[in-house]
Amino acid sequence: MVEATGIDALDVVLVWAGALTVLGGLVAAVWRGVRGALRLAGRVDDFMDDWAGQEERPGVPGRPGVMERVGAIEARLHRVEHELYPNSGGSLRDAVDRANERLALLCPTVVPGGDARGDRRPVPRDTEQDNPGDGSTAPGGTSHPTSGDTRDSAGDSHEGG
Repeated sequence: MVEATGIDALDVVLVWAGALTVLGGLVAAVWRGVRGALRLAGRVDDFMDDWAGQEERPGVPGRPGVMERVGAIEARLHRVEHELYPNSGGSLRDAVDRANERLALLCPTVVPGGDARGDRRPVPRDTEQDNPGDGSTAPGGTSHPTSGDTRDSAGDSHEGG
């Protein structure tokens, strides 16, 4: 224990000053905790408002909630997906297929075999069976030279005309 200074009034002031210092430290620690909890509660409240959305009120437009936004994204995804696959004839994919068919009719050498089905056709593979190595063209393959292809002195392939 600390010894007294010998002056009773000074001893009382020092005890009270120590008690006030400890009490002030405790109040500051509690205040920081309460302030942090209030900030966190405010953020949680903002998050819940964003999640659930807010109704329109005078001067402030309404905001849709997360689930409503996800539903709108899903609807857009279905619209895009509709355009990527052949279906009723009105999709982008159907338009590309029709353009490929017309191109095959106009320029049969551009699309091998007049195939205008787009990417539904399996990609031919260069296997030993398909490419025997004797320079012959494998049936259905497109990696072998075709009529009109030439090679220059550097070995680069050029399409002839």
